[in-house]
Amino acid sequence: MSEHDQGDESGFARLARGWRMWRERRAFPDTTHRAWPPPERAFAMHQIWRDLLFAHWPVDPDMLRRTIPAGLELDLHDGQAWVGVVPFRMSGIRLRPQPFAAPWIGAFPELNVRTYVTGPGGDRPGVFFYSLDAANPVAVALARRWYHLPYFFARMPVRERDGWIEYESWRLHPGAPRARFSARYRPIGVPFTAAPDSLEAWLTERYALYTADRQGRPLRGDIHHRQWPLQPAEATLHFHALTAQHGITLPDRPPLLHFAKRLDIVAWTLGPLE
Repeated sequence: MSEHDQGDESGFARLARGWRMWRERRAFPDTTHRAWPPPERAFAMHQIWRDLLFAHWPVDPDMLRRTIPAGLELDLHDGQAWVGVVPFRMSGIRLRPQPFAAPWIGAFPELNVRTYVTGPGGDRPGVFFYSLDAANPVAVALARRWYHLPYFFARMPVRERDGWIEYESWRLHPGAPRARFSARYRPIGVPFTAAPDSLEAWLTERYALYTADRQGRPLRGDIHHRQWPLQPAEATLHFHALTAQHGITLPDRPPLLHFAKRLDIVAWTLGPLE
């Protein structure tokens, strides 16, 4: 933008542009913690993830290999595959040119079931989603159409009480398998950033999502954020169909739990694997 153009801006436009630039700087910090640089093109969307619980279980890789699209490879840690169930609240959702989030689509709860994959040859480790339940039907429709992700509309009351996050989800999406999730969770320790070679970093420091289009062609979407501010957590979780409907049997053991209060992220549009 030239100095002449800046001089022609209204006060509101300058305020909005300044606010947007501040938000982008917050969400787009140092990149040295990444395994590869973020895309050079402009990102498409900004989001804030709040009150997030990572619940992870190790599983037999053979159980999952048949569940991921052709062209992707299951990512393993010491020979184990991992499945995550992740409830959180989204807010601040806006396209890059927008200074503020749209009030009717900018905030809602989301719950995802995921595992970890790479591109061909172990390139660019990322996340593969089995399901994503969300409480906003417009966001669900847009994500299904434009991001080829298995989003489902659900009723999802969430509240904080006495330091606990109380989280419920009832899937109501037409034609989709029913699934209910109930959780009560909270952090129990101080925030930390995971050591680079730790299991915690392997599970959480993921800067790509993978999916497939209607023709089965694999796609990748890049994201970026600062390192996760993780905290140890405790939780009571109740669900079964959420994972069982994908042919996933979780082990009879407590999950590995981590909490994150807030993380700002930026995301790029999907593209074919390079």
